[in-house]
Amino acid sequence: MNRKTFLNLAVGAGGAGFLASMVYPVLRFLLPAEQTEAQPDVLKVGTVKDFGDGASKILKFGRHPIIVIRDAKGGFHALSATCTHLDCIVQYKKDEDLVWCACHNGKYDLSGKNVSGPPPRPLDKYTVKVQGEDLLVLRETA
Repeated sequence: MNRKTFLNLAVGAGGAGFLASMVYPVLRFLLPAEQTEAQPDVLKVGTVKDFGDGASKILKFGRHPIIVIRDAKGGFHALSATCTHLDCIVQYKKDEDLVWCACHNGKYDLSGKNVSGPPPRPLDKYTVKVQGEDLLVLRETA
């Protein structure tokens, strides 16, 4: 190897290293690492007195929204609050006793089963426990 070839390789490697040291921070900025959140197994949503007959509340359970419903008979239900069609947030319609997605008129019963509209699958269902006066939602699906 002669001197000219060696210098060309050395300058090329130095230039490549310099370019990589400039591009890497830009790429790390544009593509930040995903931050992990704690995923609780149990969520206290309030007390039984907080939920009158036909009341509902949308809460965040870890990174996912859930809807907690007290039906007219006094039973509690906890479902994923994200429609399975286009990820819109659902709401409880007390007069029809069902969960409704306003985006495309998707309807679910209180067990999460899709009744009508475009949703392709049921809502995820969570376990609800009444412990004394406290109302708890457990991550394990029912």
